[in-house]
Amino acid sequence: MPAQLDTFREALPENGLFAGMNWRFSPEPFPLSRKCHKRLEALGQRLLLFQRGCDEIYRRSHKGTLPEWIKDYLDAGKPEALLAAARSRPVQNDLPRVIRPDLLLLPDGKMALTEIDSVPGGIGLTAWLAQTYQAVDSAWNIVGGADGMLDGFASLFPDGGDILMSLESSDYRPEMEWLSGQLNARSASEAFRVEDVESYTPGERAAYRFFELFDLPNIPTAQKLLDAVANGSLNINAPMKPWLEEKMWLALFWSAPLRDVWERSLRASHRAALEEIIPYGWIVDPSPIPHHAVLPRLNAHSWDEVAAYSQAQRQLVLKRSGFSEDAWGSRSVSVGHDLPQQEWAAAIQSAIRAFPEHPYVVQEFRNAEIIKHPVFNDDTGTIETMEGKVRLCPYYFVGADGKSVNLSGVMATITPADKKVIHGMRDAIIAPCQVVD
Repeated sequence: MPAQLDTFREALPENGLFAGMNWRFSPEPFPLSRKCHKRLEALGQRLLLFQRGCDEIYRRSHKGTLPEWIKDYLDAGKPEALLAAARSRPVQNDLPRVIRPDLLLLPDGKMALTEIDSVPGGIGLTAWLAQTYQAVDSAWNIVGGADGMLDGFASLFPDGGDILMSLESSDYRPEMEWLSGQLNARSASEAFRVEDVESYTPGERAAYRFFELFDLPNIPTAQKLLDAVANGSLNINAPMKPWLEEKMWLALFWSAPLRDVWERSLRASHRAALEEIIPYGWIVDPSPIPHHAVLPRLNAHSWDEVAAYSQAQRQLVLKRSGFSEDAWGSRSVSVGHDLPQQEWAAAIQSAIRAFPEHPYVVQEFRNAEIIKHPVFNDDTGTIETMEGKVRLCPYYFVGADGKSVNLSGVMATITPADKKVIHGMRDAIIAPCQVVD
């Protein structure tokens, strides 16, 4: 029996889950085949090894055992105080313990990885979706079950901790307050607290960072936080390592000079699996290249030539790499073949001008599969069928040993088929995922 729309609406927390954001409800979870679920389970370990490889490559570049151009790319435009604290010895081996990739669902069950988010939104929302849908029908095989997301987040800080929110990230505050309330209800304590980072004083409690590092200049306590990170007195995750939060790693994964390094960092099977889902990419670096060379696969001698590409040649996506308020969501995304030539050229020229302080990356475009999924009509409560494109957001929680990885939940965002970019929006469906035969 499909759940009634009122059931979902009445289950929403009093303060909602996102400030000013609504979505469409589906009467059932989004189905994943067992094969797809298995691939998602295996992906968590591969992404952990990938991030470990990124951290190692960056550090080796600073030590001089790998070329300096790597760190030059990744350090550009970032405050030296942040970089110094992030490179300090107490945090050398720290990696994000929450890993959330954005995966486009492609035809034939394939997927394309467009981003890895180390400070992801949606943790509380995915937990609420899993809990709510599982309560509606216990027969649904929700990924992670009703409590998987709650258990995953609790595993980060067994003794509780402070969830640090900035004003810039306050839209996500309701979901994190609901999450901490659920966790505290388990032990009848105030183990988890949502705190304003602008007035936060580091102490003995562990902390979860729910603010972007580009926002540090707007945070009065920034220097206190950086000092506590540098001297090892603040246990904070995700670690304040700005180089790990750059999309350019998805381009550096394909860099020919780094091929041997990646082969040593990743087993052949892991590398092959990542090659299947990471679209080929380039950093928009306008530096001159030798007269006899071209940008690999683009067959262009410069980015000015790419700016002049015809529509058929522009099966490409341009986006800002990171460390900017425009680097998340769809704010800086330009889909080449969907733009008039003049707009595409202007976007490329803007990326050229932004280098090196705010680098952009280009990735090969992947065409998402068009699927059909039931959705409630918000006005009548009746069930309709929507054609749409799917983004899967699996949430992985890394164990305290830094080795084990658990898939605790998967959120599906289904946008209408005519939308160019897949992200949370008023006319999108957001639902948990279930495993089906």
